[in-house]
Amino acid sequence: MTNSPDSPGAPAAAATAAPPASDIRPVNGHNGLLSERWDLLAADWISWARAPGHDSYWRFHRDAFFKLVPSPGQLTVDIGCGEGRVTRDLRDAGHRVFGLDLSPAMCLATLTHEEPSLVVTADARRLPLPARIADCAIAFMALQDIDDMAVAVREAARVLVLGGSFVMAIIHPMYSGGGFDENRTVDAPFMASKSYFHVGHCSRTDTQDNRTITFHREHRPLRDYTDALTGAGFVIEKLNEPTDPDPQKPSHRIPMFLDILATLRSPETARR
Repeated sequence: MTNSPDSPGAPAAAATAAPPASDIRPVNGHNGLLSERWDLLAADWISWARAPGHDSYWRFHRDAFFKLVPSPGQLTVDIGCGEGRVTRDLRDAGHRVFGLDLSPAMCLATLTHEEPSLVVTADARRLPLPARIADCAIAFMALQDIDDMAVAVREAARVLVLGGSFVMAIIHPMYSGGGFDENRTVDAPFMASKSYFHVGHCSRTDTQDNRTITFHREHRPLRDYTDALTGAGFVIEKLNEPTDPDPQKPSHRIPMFLDILATLRSPETARR
């Protein structure tokens, strides 16, 4: 490819095709609506995400996550890029970034930002990219919002060169599997009303600084993610469990997020 980070262009059309739509299965009755909800929530999310210092990304999660991101290479693919804040931070760190999101509203927000980024509207389960085109793939807080997550992980593997890095962040399965009681005092008990191993939709409405948003996601046990990674040929190199650094908040006591750095093995190694 000949495009520079300062004047990026879309990668060439796929030489090795993404899986056909018939291979993509809706899960738990969502019929794709889990991902599509973000288009309906776009205005709320853009306001929430672009308020500096407002949420966990600005306060502590960005710095923890970027410690796992490798040095810039040929191409970094940002899967589920949303309104583009991670894409912009990757670019500021020297990465040549290509963003993808299923939400047209999110992609428009990325393109019309005062620091626009290259982005296309695309399904993470059928990336419009050729095989072995990128040396890094990012999925920051996206996989829990994607139906048939394992297909998306396999697609990340397909577009990566062998030895390439996949860096992902999700709501920690422990955190999404329960919650604090309503008073949320520093010693509030953390309770799980359902089995941790139950896979299903969960939602949470957050209000902070006069902004409100409802998050919809899929709770999955940790093994679902590790099975998806190893099944796609990845080996987990390192993980972090970031949480709120404020000791006066109950979430300080348990991990809120799970960040993973994984490397794509050779196909021969993946079959062993």
